[in-house]
Amino acid sequence: MEKLKKEAMKRSLKKLIDKYSLEKSSILPILNELQDEYGEVGEGIMEELAHSLGIHPTEVEGVYSFYSFLNKKNGKHTIRLCQTISCDLKGKKRLEKQLINELGIGFGETTQDGLFSLEYCNCLGMCDRGPVLMVDKKLISKVKPSDIPSIINACKNNNLDEKYENTIISNVQIEGPLLKGRFEDGEVLKKVVKKSSDNLLEEIESANLRGRGGAGFPTFFKWKLAYKQEKKPKYIVCNADEGEPGTFKDRYILHKHCSKVIEGMTIGAHIIKAERGFIYLRGEYFYLKEIIEKTIEDRRKNGLLGKNILGIEGFDFEIEIRMGAGAYICGEETALIESLEGMRGEPRNRPPYPVDTGFYDKPTIVNNVETFLDINLIFKNGVEFFKKYGTSKSTGTKFFSVSGDCEDEGIYELPFGITIEKLIERVGAKNIKAVQVGGAAGRCLKVGDFKNRIAFEAVPTGGSIILFNEDRDMLEVAQNFMDFFVDESCGQCTPCREGNRKLSNGLRLLEEGRCSITYLEELMDLAETIKISSKCGLGQSSPNAFISIIENFKDEILGRLPKGENDE
Repeated sequence: MEKLKKEAMKRSLKKLIDKYSLEKSSILPILNELQDEYGEVGEGIMEELAHSLGIHPTEVEGVYSFYSFLNKKNGKHTIRLCQTISCDLKGKKRLEKQLINELGIGFGETTQDGLFSLEYCNCLGMCDRGPVLMVDKKLISKVKPSDIPSIINACKNNNLDEKYENTIISNVQIEGPLLKGRFEDGEVLKKVVKKSSDNLLEEIESANLRGRGGAGFPTFFKWKLAYKQEKKPKYIVCNADEGEPGTFKDRYILHKHCSKVIEGMTIGAHIIKAERGFIYLRGEYFYLKEIIEKTIEDRRKNGLLGKNILGIEGFDFEIEIRMGAGAYICGEETALIESLEGMRGEPRNRPPYPVDTGFYDKPTIVNNVETFLDINLIFKNGVEFFKKYGTSKSTGTKFFSVSGDCEDEGIYELPFGITIEKLIERVGAKNIKAVQVGGAAGRCLKVGDFKNRIAFEAVPTGGSIILFNEDRDMLEVAQNFMDFFVDESCGQCTPCREGNRKLSNGLRLLEEGRCSITYLEELMDLAETIKISSKCGLGQSSPNAFISIIENFKDEILGRLPKGENDE
């Protein structure tokens, strides 16, 4: 049986090499497809792939071992339980217990018959519909413990697709100009191609568009630097590796407004003179791949992608989808580029920057899904229309992914500058004592901070808003965030790899009531050291939640009694 499987894998490998061509960047797509089909990729197959590409087998093995969706031999069906905070708030622990009861195995194990493997995973981008399971490639949301036997039986009977649809639609609670506006395919692009790159860059600068992924880097500046580069070819990359806990806006945008995103990418290609683009789609969003592929094909048929776009000689731009494989770090732009090139998704040293030394050392712009959507609004309705919304330093609207303790979880398109207090009111939340702004990498604010505005110059965010009411234990919240960073650190630099583990262990000491004020102060100093000495944005932002929760909820956290004791 194993011999037949190996022969089948060899045949599949040959077809995949023909499909993706002999480029090192094809490593991850090929490994992804082999893993999907066979549940594993053996050493012999990795060696054959390496020889075909003319590289050492350890390079392929290094990629295979890096990504969480690749580096395990799983059962026929893999059930992954989201363990991040929004699912925690919705009863994840009860699902965890019921899965163990029904399958008779623990997490990280496979049943003796080889049918089922149980795994934890980090955010599945369904934070408004938790708790969530990923069963093979299917997402099942709002799962109850009583649903578990039915899900298991559906897997056994091979009718999971019939019994459970991909429940991926989020509720859009408030629409703004991006969602209300009607955009015909090609409408904005036809206006844009009549203008020069310099004029278009001036309009983006005047609009003061800043990247919507969270860092807020000025879009015009990034694009202008890439445009001025003489090196060719140039590349446009859409970062759809949305892995920040509490964030799910990009999933919705790609599902319902994919053509607008691709139009924004094509406008970017026209401006910087790029001929090739990538949509780097996180592995957890596999179900969106078919939707995006169809959109790309439709636009190609309509002369909006491919060769001589809109009949303009020399305006050539193609887009390829590349799937991630379960690595949060690939949301960092240089780690994403490393992954595109067929490497481990480890951040690069900077400088140089992607705008001059990106994909294959060529000029590359990497922007968030939402940023490309905003490009359409600027060029369709004009700079002044765009600037009607937001503040002078944070123009336009922002998509907020709202989850946690509120009546109306979902997506909100609101102007920058809204106060946290007003946002809480809008989402139907009551008795809120804490708001995590910006996901695990953001800040946790207390009641006295709720008059602050959400804007780049005040409280910045990539979009995640998680609400906690008075019944929530903020020490548990901090522990969940720190466990996330310990799990997702690429391990490349010591401050992030070892420092976050030490912070996580410190939280456990607090839980056990064994942490002195002196030691807690040492941990806070360590957190600041991690921020300034880590190599990339993940490490630099990883202690934010720890610091803000300790500072804002110290009285709630200190002096815990060990379990079994009481304070009578």
